[in-house]
Amino acid sequence: MLVGFGGPERAEEIRPFLQNVLRGRPVPPSRIETVAHHYELIGGRSPINELTEAQRAALQARLRELGMELPVRTGMRHAKPFIATTLGELAAQGVQRIVAVIMASFHDRATVERYASAIDEAQRESGCAQLTIDYTSGAEEQPGFIDANTAQLRAAFATLSPELHEHAQLVFTAHSVPTAVGEASGYVARFETAAQQIAQALGGLPYRLAYQSRSGAPSERWLEPDICAVVDEEAARGSKVLVVAPIGFVCDHVEVLYDLDIEAAQRARTHGLHWVRAATVGIHPAYIDALAQQVLRMLAKH
Repeated sequence: MLVGFGGPERAEEIRPFLQNVLRGRPVPPSRIETVAHHYELIGGRSPINELTEAQRAALQARLRELGMELPVRTGMRHAKPFIATTLGELAAQGVQRIVAVIMASFHDRATVERYASAIDEAQRESGCAQLTIDYTSGAEEQPGFIDANTAQLRAAFATLSPELHEHAQLVFTAHSVPTAVGEASGYVARFETAAQQIAQALGGLPYRLAYQSRSGAPSERWLEPDICAVVDEEAARGSKVLVVAPIGFVCDHVEVLYDLDIEAAQRARTHGLHWVRAATVGIHPAYIDALAQQVLRMLAKH
């Protein structure tokens, strides 16, 4: 079961979706409206559900190629098909064990705990406490994750003229989280390691790390520097080209399509910077194979 975040598929789903995501958190209505507008600017919907479905189909096909005829389903935290729905359907079919693949780039302790908690809640909700849930480790531990991101970056650099390529600054981004959580959970270390490996695969290119899409109270420390601050700093340094790789995300959604493609890209344009955003790994064969290898590794343990 691929376990994802989910997103709204129609304009009328945006605000109910955000209220679901923010349930129990003291978020002012103005903030909800701001984020709702971000969805409106990217077309009034998120592609995350259909992109995760494409990843599901690709993973099932890859497992078949590897000799494992294993059904693959999806379960979303905040959209259909909800985790509880998928668990209930699988239990009704006689399934006893599920290998859960968390659709996040970095399987740090905090991320795994957050998704495991959502699955535990879904098991109680669906009356499927008898199901055994095993979690794969992160695909970032497989060479395929690095290979897929490297390939997406090579494609991004290939769009530049030789002159622009010569002046390009590489920036890796990941979702910001509270600083204490990011450092203690291993999130920062996993991000730094992946960035170093990808840059090395590209010939040892110099690079910067940036964080994006922070939320929470302004008084709370979150991981920095923010991508827009990095844009400002690079402009002040005299940079001409930014090539941005969102390796902290495994497919496109609002935090890529708005936070990078609109907000950060516009900041770059105001400085006269040339902006190129590399694609997320999506259904790149190397990434899908990395997921498959993690599933097979989990199955081999039992």
